[in-house]
Amino acid sequence: MLDMQTLLIFSAAVTLLLLSPGPNMAFVISHGVSMGWRGGLAAALGISLADLLLTALTASGVTALIAAWPPSFDIIRYCGAVYLLWMAFKLLQPRKAGMGEGRRETSLAAVLLAAMLNSLLNPKALLFFIVFLPQFVVPAKGAVAQQLLLGLVLSMIALVFHVLLGACGGVLSRRFCGKGRMARLQPRLLASVLALLALRLVLMQRPA
Repeated sequence: MLDMQTLLIFSAAVTLLLLSPGPNMAFVISHGVSMGWRGGLAAALGISLADLLLTALTASGVTALIAAWPPSFDIIRYCGAVYLLWMAFKLLQPRKAGMGEGRRETSLAAVLLAAMLNSLLNPKALLFFIVFLPQFVVPAKGAVAQQLLLGLVLSMIALVFHVLLGACGGVLSRRFCGKGRMARLQPRLLASVLALLALRLVLMQRPA
């Protein structure tokens, strides 16, 4: 359903947008540095799952209905800010002894969920899908099917990009944050990133 020219232009546009610094990039890199490549991978998977869900909601018209309700922008961003602050608070709590490797696995699952919610509770992500995907759709060829395909392509490109970012964060983690003072500072650094992302949501203005 998608011609090659549209696919190439869309892929190039998505790649350029991903290269622009944003909250997803900060989220993935910070978790890659804090938890190694596995943390970056979990964050990348969570973001891609959110992209797929937003694609489905956009193609079905649900996101347009949400965006058309004036209070939705503030409700979504404040919920996102509260969730990020709660995560930052949890990171700053003292760790209990004897939790071992099981805690690590739980943390990776929590990172995936957090990355997914971080994207879903960002009102600009919702507006982005409403505005961006339809620009590459030819209604005569089936708008819904095309949006689903484009969303799948976007999710795959984003997954590869964020996995590479997470791997870079893992390299930095091994070189600089493995032991000593930096290891103790990792939770605080990650909590600071989450708090800054929460502040960004609070200060965000609804696009005109």
